[in-house]
Amino acid sequence: MGQNSSKPPPSSTQHVFTSESPVSFSPELINALQASPETDSTRSKDLELHIQRRVQSELERLDAEHSKRLAELQEQISSAPDSTITSVHPDAKTPNQSSSAGGLDHRAASEGDKVRDLSRQSVQKEIDMLKEKLKRRKIKEEVVKDNAVEKAKGEVVNCLRLNDRRPLDCWREVEAFKEEVGRLEKDYLGKLME
Repeated sequence: MGQNSSKPPPSSTQHVFTSESPVSFSPELINALQASPETDSTRSKDLELHIQRRVQSELERLDAEHSKRLAELQEQISSAPDSTITSVHPDAKTPNQSSSAGGLDHRAASEGDKVRDLSRQSVQKEIDMLKEKLKRRKIKEEVVKDNAVEKAKGEVVNCLRLNDRRPLDCWREVEAFKEEVGRLEKDYLGKLME
């Protein structure tokens, strides 16, 4: 009863269907297919070349659009009045108010110096912030390299290796490790508060 399977084993994975009427092709079709120099590989190459040409033309079109837009934006920027200098320096004189003999050239040079000074100040602030971050990172590195914590950690590891079947016997080493970590945390917080 259970010896034979309910489904017959598949004889092959290929299925062959036979038609009731014979299939025939016209001689013209057969001659056209045999006379054609095109093969599957040439058709796939032609298709690939066609796709590449379409992609290339689309990329060129997009590039032209972007170039045109960039040129428009550059034109807008160059034709717009420079509002950053007047907004940063409200006491700057307009061209009609220049009273010095140097006139516009002297005022433009001094405004350029003011802008450079502002950029120097912002860069200096950023450098100072980065230095502070580096100092904090050094404190963290000093905390990580504490010998007492490393020693306590090693003792816990060794104890657990020796007592692999009875890890609860390592409670003394674990408590010592916890005390060292607590001391380390207290030292670290003390350095941060300074």
